[in-house]
Amino acid sequence: MCTKVFEVMTNAPVAVAPDTGYKRIATLLARHRISAVPVVDDAGAPIGVVSEADLLARLRRPRPARLAGHHTRDELRRANALLAEDLMTAPVVTIEAGESVGTAATRLGEKGVRRLFVVEDGKLTGVVSRRDLLSTFRRSDEEIRDEIEHDVLAVALRVTPGQASVTVEDGVVTLLGRLDNHGAVDRAGALANEVSGVVEVRNRLDFVWDDDSLRPTALGL
Repeated sequence: MCTKVFEVMTNAPVAVAPDTGYKRIATLLARHRISAVPVVDDAGAPIGVVSEADLLARLRRPRPARLAGHHTRDELRRANALLAEDLMTAPVVTIEAGESVGTAATRLGEKGVRRLFVVEDGKLTGVVSRRDLLSTFRRSDEEIRDEIEHDVLAVALRVTPGQASVTVEDGVVTLLGRLDNHGAVDRAGALANEVSGVVEVRNRLDFVWDDDSLRPTALGL
């Protein structure tokens, strides 16, 4: 139910070796209309990333050389770099293909980056961007409702037909009905929230009380 990174990522991303030259990298970015490219070692593991900003450092390099004091050592290194291993930013921010899109979104926010490079067994297998993560919200309300009714209520919780209802409007899910116990109510809300495309869950499910006299409404609460 919970969407995984491998379901939304771009497979087989363009990558370069550490000894790839400046002009080749610039050409690849333009040809594929991407803003950055990962640098991988001989084993296929990502070791860094070269972005448009890294390449543009060359256009900002000081002229004449006496002005170099106004630039940081890192800026000067990139400004004079000719190979990916000298241009790249390291370490690269990665995520496992089997992680959830929620985990990916959290990592993007924490690291302040636009994309994560996806790895399996340490090797680069894809790239997932902010736009990729937002693609999950393109699902229709009908698709979301059907998945919750079938996967959450019928399969996971074995809810009897007619016990609960699901409505979805603009990705906002409302659960109504009465389940067998409090745990089932909580789990229904949690599982529905993990369904791809859900914006919010309004869990208005109730549950069967062993003694109705103990219900909050009966106690005046």
